[in-house]
Amino acid sequence: MSKTIENFLHYVKIDTRSCETTGTTPSTPKQHKLAELLVEELENMGAEEITYDREHCYVYASVPAADGCEDAPVLGFIAHMDTSPAVTGTNVKPRIVENYDGKDILLNEAENIVFRVEDFPEVQQLAGKDLIVTDGTTLLGADDKAGIAEIMAMAEYLLEHPELPHGKIRLGFTPDEEIGEGADHFDVALFGADFAYTVDGGELGGLEDETFNAAGARLTVHGRSVHPGSAKGKMVNSILVAQEFQSLLPVFQNPMYTEGYEGFFHLDGISGNVEKTTADYIIRDHDRELFEQKKALFLQCAAFLNQKYGEGTVTAEVKDSYYNMKEVLRPHAHLMENACRALRELGVEPVITPVRGGTDGARLSYMGLPCPNLCTGGANYHSRFEYACVQSMETVTKLLIRLAGMYAEQS
Repeated sequence: MSKTIENFLHYVKIDTRSCETTGTTPSTPKQHKLAELLVEELENMGAEEITYDREHCYVYASVPAADGCEDAPVLGFIAHMDTSPAVTGTNVKPRIVENYDGKDILLNEAENIVFRVEDFPEVQQLAGKDLIVTDGTTLLGADDKAGIAEIMAMAEYLLEHPELPHGKIRLGFTPDEEIGEGADHFDVALFGADFAYTVDGGELGGLEDETFNAAGARLTVHGRSVHPGSAKGKMVNSILVAQEFQSLLPVFQNPMYTEGYEGFFHLDGISGNVEKTTADYIIRDHDRELFEQKKALFLQCAAFLNQKYGEGTVTAEVKDSYYNMKEVLRPHAHLMENACRALRELGVEPVITPVRGGTDGARLSYMGLPCPNLCTGGANYHSRFEYACVQSMETVTKLLIRLAGMYAEQS
């Protein structure tokens, strides 16, 4: 078994699920368990400049430049330690489906959980490869423990082969990326890279240098509860007003109906009763002008309902989360050019797509660290049907090693 896969199977068994409501960094203390393991492994492999931010749960380390390559740019690789709050990460049971036959996979016989090709037809492209899946009761954690496993395997390989030319390589592992807080306490100056890649993408070949512009929004509706037997002209049912608000948003600007560069409003959670209802949304668009229009529409819908039901019935808050990193990355075209070249050298055709989501790299790019996103070999993230391809992950490790050498060659 390769070091990449050995790492991965170990890491996914550590529960690092983040949480949106704690208000702490890290949002869950259990993320420290993986951070501590990574520090130990980095020490054992001989990495240098290891820094463990014990307060905020960030890990940084270096692979020193090979002899004669000290003047090469400092290249960084970054991945996040947390997994999505959407599905439990407790008691993950990974298993390898060897020589996948392209058919349905029975994940859990006792609970009759089946990975159906009809639902995920793209998996058939991996027939003949080895897939890592779960028992169908948890996510796998390839997002982003695949990225961590690949970076760690790359670092160990370079340390074991000092004859290979490469500049100084910086490694960074962050908490809470899944809740949009992975860059909150990232120390760009301490990291000290000229530029970096996040290793947090999907299927092999995928490269991403643009993200959504993103905002979080909260709708709060204040109703009036009256006994339903005498409620005429008196009751204001906050649940129904919240439903009315949703009906005012464009029907097809919804994640269920969008793809590519199409933005959306996503109702992510709602709770309440007659007296008060709270609804949380995310707003996304790659185009900055359309993004601003979406935010304005959200507020306009709230204002309309206040005119209808009385001022103060509805309050709406909108807060920007991150912006499309494309504009920041334009002057650093070499990052995507080199990634494409390295993939082709490995026999993989690059597929450049916009991120329909976000990465730490989006915010880090605006913090002065240009940072596009590389594939990891995983798929179906945030799902109990998540999987990763063994051969794809091993190729990504080779991709990272090649990129390290490429920047030394070009210096």
